[in-house]
Amino acid sequence: MTPTIPLRDAAQVMRLDRLGSAHASRLSFMRLLLRRLKAQAWSFARPTWDIDASGTGVAVYTAQGPDRTYALVAFAHDLPPEMRSDRVIATAWDATFALCDGVPTPADIARLRANVPLQEAGRLGGTELSLSRANRSVRLWEYVVECLARGQQPEPERLDAVGYLMRTTAVYGSGKFGAADREATAERPEFEAPFQVEMLTVYLIRAFVHDLVDHMARARNPDGAVRLDPALARRLGIGNSTGLGMAPFLINHPVLLHNWIAARETALVRVRSLPQARPATVDGMRRLVARAEENARLWQSSHALQREKLDTLRRDLARLRHKIDQCDGAEPYPWQALFLWAETALGLEGQEQLVSLLLEPHGDLVDDLAPTLSADEGRFARIDGTMPLPTLRTAVRRIYAWAFAVDWSDPAAISRVWYTSAEKLEPRLGNRFEEPIAAYEQPLCPGRDAVAMCADLDCSAARTVGEFLIAHPQHRHIARRAQIAAQLPYAELRDNTLAADMLPIDLLRLKLSFFGAGHFDPRSDRWVRITMYRGAPLPDELGSLDAEDWHLPARTLAAE
Repeated sequence: MTPTIPLRDAAQVMRLDRLGSAHASRLSFMRLLLRRLKAQAWSFARPTWDIDASGTGVAVYTAQGPDRTYALVAFAHDLPPEMRSDRVIATAWDATFALCDGVPTPADIARLRANVPLQEAGRLGGTELSLSRANRSVRLWEYVVECLARGQQPEPERLDAVGYLMRTTAVYGSGKFGAADREATAERPEFEAPFQVEMLTVYLIRAFVHDLVDHMARARNPDGAVRLDPALARRLGIGNSTGLGMAPFLINHPVLLHNWIAARETALVRVRSLPQARPATVDGMRRLVARAEENARLWQSSHALQREKLDTLRRDLARLRHKIDQCDGAEPYPWQALFLWAETALGLEGQEQLVSLLLEPHGDLVDDLAPTLSADEGRFARIDGTMPLPTLRTAVRRIYAWAFAVDWSDPAAISRVWYTSAEKLEPRLGNRFEEPIAAYEQPLCPGRDAVAMCADLDCSAARTVGEFLIAHPQHRHIARRAQIAAQLPYAELRDNTLAADMLPIDLLRLKLSFFGAGHFDPRSDRWVRITMYRGAPLPDELGSLDAEDWHLPARTLAAE
């Protein structure tokens, strides 16, 4: 008999410390994209390469699918080192990009040349889908170019220490700066899953970066330079620097957040409910754990908190390896037994790594959940004014139970203020008691607002939500959120986003793990560096290499 295994409770899953321990999985958006590109035999080409010996010019890369062709227009710049910055306020970059809907004409390229290098100061059109920029790695770019120019391959250890040749500092889509709105492409099968435009953009940027480093080496030594070995190129991803601009996204998109978490939790329950495990699957899991150990060993960070988390992860994985070495899959419901063991034997890092590992060999149970990751937020935007007020009150006290245990009069509980920068229109985080910013606060603490609404609910003589909100319109946003979370349990964080000890990087890591990012390296509590597509096949390799088995790149990849 199949056991009745419930989804993990939202009160357990939606805590910031657990969400900040999330790992990429086979439901991550990069994985979804490459799975589709391979299954549909997409073809790739580079019809334009007009870049001079100084590394300045334009290149065009095309990705052709069954129905449409997309093109990345890449502009390479000769940027002085002193102008290179990860800050969003930067005004110049080593490379700038636009992803086009269709193949651009020479007139399109001329128009983009006048706008794309300016980034936010420029303007895109309705045939462009994304805007991006990237900088060379100070630690790796010159070293790799010089090695290749001398006819030598770079040392794998040096590549592992960084993991990328360029890192993006933004990949804008969904209508920003004049680009096409999300609605223009959302119904296309290739872009149905979240952030597929952005993931395709980064995948093509990676191809451009590898071509550019080869080009620069040949320019330096036309007769003696060699190309970067494909096995080494494969282990290099695209870096990314991401800050507070991404953090409020998950709070502002509760339906989407629920769908992401619900898909992962549903996949996990399906695996845990398997009554038996085939010996080959158990052996595959052992190999995955070994690769996760190697990946954790290669994963480095200079941030004290992340180093502590990495130490915990490495210890957890060693315990997990020992445990699974004792597993033969013969016991009833072996994955459920392993999961329950991990809940007490491992820390949050190890528990969440195991969640991703358990999904990996079970694509037949998991992959059909990919279409559920998108969301129609508009379906849930309308407040149900006919709801009886006691129903709302009960839902609020259940969903936000954690918030009623917080002393909201304690300055430490409300010290943070989320606001929007007037200069960059980007989210910022300040201190309520040190800066005059409270008047600009964004409604990004549902727990505090739910408690405030409940105080008015308890005193109200209204019979329905509609009557209550006529008298108390300031509570509309939290009433809407409570009604959403009553239907979609993973739509709401169960933690205080204003607390003095709150870590915004927990929100960043959750979102980036769903992107498929790895090797999180926080530079503070509010911005982080990551790598994307590290270990993934290059576009010209998708037909011959596995599009799935790259998410835990290990040192052995260099020996292929």
